[in-house]
Parts: sequence; C-alpha cells; structure tokens
Amino acid sequence: MLRSLHDLRKYTLSATDGNIGSVTDFYFDDESWVVRYLVVDTDPWLMGRTVLISPISIGRPDFMERDLPVTLSKDQIRQSPDVNAHRPVSRQMESGYAGYYGYQSYWTGAGLWWGGIYPNAGYGYGGGESGWLPLEQRRQMSSGYLRDLADHHARDDVHLRSSNAVTGYHILATDGELGHVDGFLIDEDTWAIRFLIVNTSNWWVGQQVLVAPEWIERISWSDSVVTLAISRDTVRSAPPYKAGQVIERTQEPALFAHYGRTGFWKPGESRVRA
Repeated sequence: MLRSLHDLRKYTLSATDGNIGSVTDFYFDDESWVVRYLVVDTDPWLMGRTVLISPISIGRPDFMERDLPVTLSKDQIRQSPDVNAHRPVSRQMESGYAGYYGYQSYWTGAGLWWGGIYPNAGYGYGGGESGWLPLEQRRQMSSGYLRDLADHHARDDVHLRSSNAVTGYHILATDGELGHVDGFLIDEDTWAIRFLIVNTSNWWVGQQVLVAPEWIERISWSDSVVTLAISRDTVRSAPPYKAGQVIERTQEPALFAHYGRTGFWKPGESRVRA
C-alpha cells in the first residue's frame, strides 16, 4: 500500500522506551527515489536537537494508532552522531551514522537497500520475531567494512534531497507548464517513492494527479523545475487523485497503462510483501 509523506509527518515516533519527537522532513535519494532518513525534531526531549532516523530503524507502523515504532532506545538516539539539518549530509557522516548503529550502507549493492528491496536487508537483522541483533554485536560486524567503505567513498556525490524543498517545484510537460509538486506517495514496505503528487492548478483548476519518478526526463535543482516525458493532454485524462486517498497496489497497473508505461514490477510478480 502507498502512503503520503505528508500524512506520515503526523505520526508519533516511539522509541523502545518513550516518544522521541516529530518528523519535520524526509531526505530521499534522487537516483533511486527512496527515503533514506526521517528528520526528527526532538524538542523538548533533547532541547530541539535534530536527529536522523533511517527507515532501517523503523518497525512495523501502526497505521490505526498513527505510530511509527523506532527499534532504538532513547539513550541510543541521544548518543547518535550530531546532524546539521541545514547543511548537506556528507558520505562521511552517513558512514559514521551507519557505523554507530551497526547498519549496512544503503549505497552499495544492486537493491534499493544494499542487496535487497527492504530496509532491514543489511547487516545485523536477525529476522523473524527476534528483529535486530544487539547494538554492540552489530557494530562489531560492520566496523571494519564501514571504515574501508568510508575511505573508498569519501569523495562520492551524495544524492539526498529534502522532500520539503522539492515540494513546490514547477513541473513541465513536453508541451508546456503543468503544475507543481504537491507531495509524495511511498511504498510502506520499501520506503520507495512511487509517485509524485502533482497539483495542476497552475494550468487546470482543481485537479491532482500522480506521476512516477520513472517518467521524469530531467530535473533542474538550481531552477526548481521537474520536466516530464509526457504531454499535458495525457495528464488531463489521467485518473484524479484526492488528498488522503489510499492507493492499493492493485490500482497501480491501470495507472501505468494509462500513461503507456511499463510498471516497476515484473509480469506475474507478486508485489505484496510476505
């Protein structure tokens, strides 16, 4: 099922021993279009300090109670590396963060998350009911690997973007202005961004539609413009999206078919997590 990032900002974040704060932003990878971090304001608990929480650390959300359980204690979060939310996140910082929590790096391997499609595909996950291995054990497992990785990737370009900053970007179709980015829908299992919510009020009053990142031709980050490889007429006849609408995975093939696009899934593949 797909969830709106805007709605998830209203959820409570609960560590294993109490609430830790509220989500103020999401950092996503502009190459793979996957949410890598939740930006959390810990005020008043840590006097307004901002921390990053990876989806790796998020347990099974309770959508009825609007709760995002974090598989970390408040003390573990308190001692985590400091983050300046107003500056770009460096690869060295990410390596230090992963090393502190004993997590595998997401930027290696062929999958969305290291070698798989789910956030808990990296080192240190025991699976089943046991969940994550103890913190010190995870750190021992990953320390040497991450130290070598940090040196090797020290000069990498980091492709993290703020969902807050990209919301409002102008969108162009192949034949003119279309509207602006109004939000994002993510896969609740993988944290991959499946659709951008497009508000067409700049051109066609009172309509929101969904477009997939795969249909983007280019993005000018300096000009805050997203250019799509589809026409305005195609978008005009697309199924409308209503704020708060729940999109089931069974609805996605029809949407892709309307745009004449192939889905991100393989034919006959079950996309429901076991």
